[in-house]
Amino acid sequence: ADLAVVNTCTVTSAAAADSRKVIRRATNAGIEEIIATGCWATIEPSKAAELSSRVVLNDQKETLVPDFLNLQPSTFDLEPLERVPLPGLRARTRAFIKVQDGCDNECTFCITTVARGDGVSRSIDEIIADIQSALDGGAKEIVLTGVHLGSWESLPPLSPPEGGRTDSFSPQGKAGIGVLLRTILEATSTPRLRLSSLEPWDLEPNLFELWRDPRLMPHLHLPLQSGSDSVLRRMRRKTTRDEFRALVASARAVMPNVAITTDIIAGFPGETEAEFAETLEFVQEINFAGGHIFTYSPREGTPAARMKGQLEKKTRKARNAALREVFAEMGARYREKFIGQTMSVLWESSSQASESGWEMSGLTGNYLRVRAIASEPRWNQIDQVCLVKIDGDVILGEITNS
Repeated sequence: ADLAVVNTCTVTSAAAADSRKVIRRATNAGIEEIIATGCWATIEPSKAAELSSRVVLNDQKETLVPDFLNLQPSTFDLEPLERVPLPGLRARTRAFIKVQDGCDNECTFCITTVARGDGVSRSIDEIIADIQSALDGGAKEIVLTGVHLGSWESLPPLSPPEGGRTDSFSPQGKAGIGVLLRTILEATSTPRLRLSSLEPWDLEPNLFELWRDPRLMPHLHLPLQSGSDSVLRRMRRKTTRDEFRALVASARAVMPNVAITTDIIAGFPGETEAEFAETLEFVQEINFAGGHIFTYSPREGTPAARMKGQLEKKTRKARNAALREVFAEMGARYREKFIGQTMSVLWESSSQASESGWEMSGLTGNYLRVRAIASEPRWNQIDQVCLVKIDGDVILGEITNS
């Protein structure tokens, strides 16, 4: 290849290291021109420049194509992209639509706010156009994404209705995430609509009423980061145990079987044994369906990296392991609840297993990984599947379509 563009990440030190490895692999592959962009390249441009031919910072990304190819913006159109479903490519069953970028939060551990800048929302019209393009290309599930998804806002397409639904509008008259979801459900025929990650403080309890529409998938990823109020304050997280507990109760009141997943940081600076015990106790109280556990790694340029009480690596790793064990137990209990039930599954991949048929792998609405045997490839189809038994992190099922 003549050119490679490496979109780097720096959310953790491991992600930054992986980004550097990718650039080196591109160099070793003999690629003549390598452009480094994204968050790590933005945070450490001088180091990125040592490894690549050119560095494009995040705030310059929009000019990358016209500048490099010497094309005027009017001569090409990058959005919406045409999406053609190709059997065997998982990404084509679900379309990830970015509706927002940047973040206005000030979490003390996070470098992303520095790399991405202030929050910026796309317009409803642009989002709907992208979704329609994805649906026309065969996508069966739309996943809304953003660095700070819950902060999405736009001037409302209509004035806030008198006496109703004003909760979805800010005091400045801007529409919030609730209006975006309603508009998508009303303006498109998407069979499935899923949200990626939502900060707890961005959600009002009555927002969950929207999930009475079966096209909204009953899966909420709500990053907690710690189950200790004192640690949450040091992290500058805008939530407390009580607020998080109440939010989860509101969600479960509308969706009793909702999958609530989260992120937890193990070994944040100054985290005492008592604070860690609070986190272990609280995550078990909430009874998450799953989660991502991150061992704290100091990111240069963040307030947390300068805090006193940096824990030893072995302590951080031990706490990570303890959390993973608890989350594995909670995940197993959650999966067990659905054995014997029939649920809708969107098949993401298929492979010929044997003479018995094709092995299908897909996801339920509440994000359970399911495998089943089909007589023919069912890639990108939604089937009714009876969930039969647990096999590790996967549920084995039988297609019924009844």
